[in-house]
Amino acid sequence: MNFDTCFNHAESILMEGAIAERIKHEFHIKVNDHVALADLIYREEGRSSLRTVFLQYLHIAQKYDLPFMATTPTRRANHIRVKAAGYDKKIIRDNVAFLKNIQESTEHTMFVGGLMGCKGDAYKGDEGLSRQEAFQFHTWQADLFKDCRVDFLFAGIMPCLSEAMGMAQAMEGTGLPYIISFMLKKNGRLIDGASICDAIKEIDAATQTNPVCYMTNCIHPQILQKALSHPFNKNEIVAQRFCGIQANTSLLSPEELDHSKELFTSDSICLADDMAALSKHINLKIYGGCCGTTASHMEAIAKRICNK
Repeated sequence: MNFDTCFNHAESILMEGAIAERIKHEFHIKVNDHVALADLIYREEGRSSLRTVFLQYLHIAQKYDLPFMATTPTRRANHIRVKAAGYDKKIIRDNVAFLKNIQESTEHTMFVGGLMGCKGDAYKGDEGLSRQEAFQFHTWQADLFKDCRVDFLFAGIMPCLSEAMGMAQAMEGTGLPYIISFMLKKNGRLIDGASICDAIKEIDAATQTNPVCYMTNCIHPQILQKALSHPFNKNEIVAQRFCGIQANTSLLSPEELDHSKELFTSDSICLADDMAALSKHINLKIYGGCCGTTASHMEAIAKRICNK
């Protein structure tokens, strides 16, 4: 079964929970200043910790019989940062191979996605690229993922509409299914001020093969619910096309979480209930975790999904 078929027919899909924050706070591993997690696969302790975390999430998906989505830890591995870190394009191939090794070790339905991100700081929206600049900038990474035969592409925490549009066009060019995930604020808008509704409409209009869906990450479900409650986002377009969240456990702003030395977490049952409540507002299908989530949070979410 390919990713498109799974998305169209599965009622719910479990996505990975937090990776970066767990690597830093649980395993106390320092990440690369340029490519963040992408070179952990070249360090024994890094590779081991990544495998441990991904397998925990996979086993939860198996336990509750949910398809599992996992993305490569390559959000910061664009061609400029890869070169600055002293690596080359093989770092993309090796990260895909790492996850495919886990995929091949299980008979459970698991999909490997190529994770991409904005050029600048996703939490500030600075260095936001124009549509054409973004297409040129992100095509390098998108094409490498195509060559590696990932199952889907994923644009994580995109703060600006123009760059998200160019990213979508670069992803579309690969012929692979792809998802655009926004960085959202409780005012119902991206960092650059575009509403969720307008962002979806403009990206869909700019592409012939549209994203499989839209979603958000690095946000608490209660904040997302407030964002969705604004009149300009309460419509059929958002309700049907906005389908997923990788949730934070904290109600702090993304900026506060991004620069915090502490790991903020909260009760797993409460988070699962908040996630389930979102399904009353949108066609929620992809359930994942971000800052503060652990295996216990993802298991609570999986259990809640199956009992709803």
